[in-house]
Amino acid sequence: MSEDLVLEARAVTSKPDLHFLGYYDTTPWDATDRYMLCLQVGFQGRPQTPEDHVTVGVIDTAEGNQWRSVARTPAWNWQMGTRLQWLGSEPDRLIIHNDRERNRFVSIIRDAFTEDIEAVLPLPIYAVNTSGTRAVTLNFSRVARTRPGYGYVGLPDPGEGVLCPEDDGIWVMDVPSGENELIITLAQAAQIERRADMDGAEHWFNHLLWAPDSDRFIFLHRWKREQDRAWFTRLFTAKCDGTDICLLADDDLVSHFDWRDPDHVLAWARVEGLGDYYFLFQDRAGTGAAGSPKIVGQGVLTCDGHCSYSPDRRWILTDTYPDAEKKRTLLLYNEESGQRVDLGRFYSMPVGDVQCRCDLHPRWDRAGSMVCFDSTHEQERQLYVMDVSGIVGKG
Repeated sequence: MSEDLVLEARAVTSKPDLHFLGYYDTTPWDATDRYMLCLQVGFQGRPQTPEDHVTVGVIDTAEGNQWRSVARTPAWNWQMGTRLQWLGSEPDRLIIHNDRERNRFVSIIRDAFTEDIEAVLPLPIYAVNTSGTRAVTLNFSRVARTRPGYGYVGLPDPGEGVLCPEDDGIWVMDVPSGENELIITLAQAAQIERRADMDGAEHWFNHLLWAPDSDRFIFLHRWKREQDRAWFTRLFTAKCDGTDICLLADDDLVSHFDWRDPDHVLAWARVEGLGDYYFLFQDRAGTGAAGSPKIVGQGVLTCDGHCSYSPDRRWILTDTYPDAEKKRTLLLYNEESGQRVDLGRFYSMPVGDVQCRCDLHPRWDRAGSMVCFDSTHEQERQLYVMDVSGIVGKG
């Protein structure tokens, strides 16, 4: 069952500059849902260069969406931003984002209101756990080569030319001490149920995300041979120290995902014999009937999107890619009732380089009553909010 409901999309940023946040897997709202994080940039329509900086800022929604600049950084891209987020240890005061310091990428912990730097960590962050005490990360320079638009330019990849390095992979880092350890290598992942199409392929990791209880995290393992047009992807989970690795999906295609709870993962994926759908995977369930993924939204959720669960886990927020009219649909889906609610369709400005596209990348506030998204439907990239309390409150 689906219904169309076009709600007001209200911009909380404005020209002359452009604004966005980046990916869909963090919330820009602080613990009080008053302040929102955002990035500001003076151009659009081309990939960033090593010399291009974005400005990190805070929006005060209680004071007419007043913008205040906090910092500038060259470690960013159009899809992922600079991994800007409130730090879980003090989500009403501290923020963390990536930066470039001489010959390395780092992460910076700042006070969002005084702008004081509280720590400079020796590695950039990809995902930080809910308590703000531990981060997992990867080689952003390698991602910039293998998946342009999702890594950082400006520094060489030390493993360039090595197809499957033993000294590159996923690191875990203590926050705020910066102590870190390489816990899963690319060479290690490639040996898990190794496939013939991995021979002669270049490997990389992408898209890390902690489980709600921070005991495990999820990641994508990707590889591509020179003769292939596209890459192959599979989905893993592991404990916070890199042990107890579990292969959830291994049928060539896995895209966006979110944890429903510590034991279940929602992902747009391909499952042999079933096709491409949103699937609910049970972590560490093993093979056979116990490990069979469940299709979510069959016939209703018909394409890949940037999916995330509401804070109460009752609603799925996601979007679509542009349709024939170059419009992206923003929607909600109730997993229990099967109800789909289309919140609106938003024109997506064509871009010359796919790296520069503006996906909606929708995100929840902490109360689960508001959503925000990046959009170019008014001819410039800005950050928008929408009140969905009247929908999600109906059950």
